[in-house]
Amino acid sequence: MTTNLADQERTRRRASATADEMRSPASRRSCLEVSFARRPDPESSGISEADAAWPQRMRRLARASLTHWGRSDLMETAELLLTELVTNALRHARGAEIGVRFYLKDDQLVIEVNDGSPLVPVPRPAGPDDENGRGLLLVEALAGSWGVSADGTTTWCTLPLTKGPSDMEPAAVTAPVLREMPLDLPPDSSAVTIARVSGRTKLTMLDWHGNGHAAIAVLGTLVDNAVAYGLTPGKTRQSLSARLGVTEAQQLIIDVTDPNPLFPNFAEAVDGTIGRGLWNARQHGARLSWFVASDFEGKTVRATFQPGRVDL
Repeated sequence: MTTNLADQERTRRRASATADEMRSPASRRSCLEVSFARRPDPESSGISEADAAWPQRMRRLARASLTHWGRSDLMETAELLLTELVTNALRHARGAEIGVRFYLKDDQLVIEVNDGSPLVPVPRPAGPDDENGRGLLLVEALAGSWGVSADGTTTWCTLPLTKGPSDMEPAAVTAPVLREMPLDLPPDSSAVTIARVSGRTKLTMLDWHGNGHAAIAVLGTLVDNAVAYGLTPGKTRQSLSARLGVTEAQQLIIDVTDPNPLFPNFAEAVDGTIGRGLWNARQHGARLSWFVASDFEGKTVRATFQPGRVDL
C-alpha cells in the first residue's frame, strides 16, 4: 500500500514474508518506509523550522506501526532511537532528501536513516549543560546494536524482539490505570523521606489490596536511586517526580522519573551484580523495568506489584 503525504513523503507498508524472503529488503514482513524532502533555512546553519517538525511526525508513524504490528512494548525506546537518528540526519545531511526505514526482521526491530552524507557519525562526549551532543550516545546505550553503512550514508540501529526474564519485560501496562496519585519531590536527598511518608498516604487513598510495606520500601529505593544516579550534582532546575497508580487488574504501578535518560547497567543492578538497591526491590516482589520518559528529557524506572500479599 502506498500513501502520498505532504512534503513528498512516501509511506509503504508491506505484508508478511517467509523467513527466506526476509533476507531481501524488498520483502520484510512488517515495514514502514518514508522519505521526505529537506527544507533547510539558508539564513541559519541549524535545523529549519520546517525540518524540525519531522522527528515528531516520524514518532507518530512509528507509534502507529508498532501498534499495528502488536509491538507496543517497544514504543518508548523505539521512538527515542528514531528521533535521535532523524534529528542527527537533519543536522548533518548533505542531500535533498532523508530516507527512513523502520521494520521487523527475524528477532529484531531495525531502524535505518539515510541522510545522503558519506561522513561517518561518531558519538562525542557532551557536558552536563550542553543542549546537543547526546544523540548517538543515547543510541549506543539504548539500542541492541548500531552502526553505519559502508558508504557512510545510512545510520542504523536495532532493538531485540525477544523478551528477557519476566522481571525485566517491557514496562508497558496492558490493563488501564484506574486511579493514580502523583508525588512532587525535591531534587535532593530529602526526596527519599518525603516519598516514604507521602507514599503511605497516597497508597491508602488508592485503596490497593497488596503488601503496602513492601511497596513503600520499593518506592524509597527507586527514589534513592534517582537521587544518587539521576541528578547531576550542582546543576540547577532539575526535577524529580513519582507516581503511584492502580490498574483495572489491581496491579500497583510505581513510577519514579529523573532527568538522566540513561541506565546502561540496569540488568546488572537488578540481579545484584552492581549494588543491592534494585536487587532488594526485586526481592520485595516488584517486577522492574525502565523506559525513556515521554518528553525525551529523562527516564522512568517502574516497579509493578501484583495484588494480594507478597511472600517474602
